[in-house]
Amino acid sequence: MTTLLDPGSPPVVADRQRRPRSVLLYRARHSPTLMIGVSVTLGLVLTAVLAPVVSPYQPDHQDLYNILSGFSSKHLLGTDELGRDLLSRVIYGARIAMAVAVPAVLLAMAAGLIIGLIAGYFGGGTDQVAIVGMDAVQAFPAVILALALLAVLGPSLRNVVIVIAVALAPGYARVVRAMTLAAKQNQYVEAELSLGVSTTRLTAYHLLPNIAPPLFILIAMDMPSAIAIEAGLAFLGLGVPPPSPDWGALLADGFTYVLISPWAILAASLALIVVTVGFTMLGEALRDVLDPKLSGVRGVSRLMPRAR
Repeated sequence: MTTLLDPGSPPVVADRQRRPRSVLLYRARHSPTLMIGVSVTLGLVLTAVLAPVVSPYQPDHQDLYNILSGFSSKHLLGTDELGRDLLSRVIYGARIAMAVAVPAVLLAMAAGLIIGLIAGYFGGGTDQVAIVGMDAVQAFPAVILALALLAVLGPSLRNVVIVIAVALAPGYARVVRAMTLAAKQNQYVEAELSLGVSTTRLTAYHLLPNIAPPLFILIAMDMPSAIAIEAGLAFLGLGVPPPSPDWGALLADGFTYVLISPWAILAASLALIVVTVGFTMLGEALRDVLDPKLSGVRGVSRLMPRAR
């Protein structure tokens, strides 16, 4: 269906169902922040996947003739106290970062989604119990809570994933609970409930589509947090056991020899900074693109041809 403003003006698309999608695509294509965030994210994923291909050496390869050396043609980021190439260890460290952050964030999202949906949908005493539990977990800083749990479970890759997921899950649960409470007030949800629609169908077709966009933003924002927590635990000796090329372990080893050779600290710090900035920019851009307050007719009007 088309509408003409005047005989000389171009047609304006009046299909309102396609307008929000057009606005989202327009914002995504014209967002430098999103492009940078996506580039850094894809770069990290490709680095982790292609580490054996792009890395100049194996992470445990030793060059005993170049210990604690600086930049050189053989070692672009220098070497550590055992003569291991720092660039190779940083590249393989991306594998550990992704192996911890991705499952930890997804596990936190899944747990928070279940808790938030139950609390927001049923309300009452169930909601109160969920709130008390979330408050109890969030009362502790993430690193302190992780340290306490790892002291009980012991340091390992699986346990690090679990403790990071526990620390991040309340954030997802709060967001899902709030959006579920808001979605329940919509008339179409009340109409579905009056017709006796099952809880599973109501959740799948009406609640989850409204909850999903903020969850994507939270995932992008929590990825650097999970990587930073894991690096902090490894720095304290409670992360992935050595000799894994963990970024936090690189920082810990680098501080021992910082007065002799600062290259290990610089290499690991640069990797953490780039990843944090990249995922943060991705989350900020997704928030701008998916924010419903920025979509609608006003956003579409800027895309449509004006009458002449």
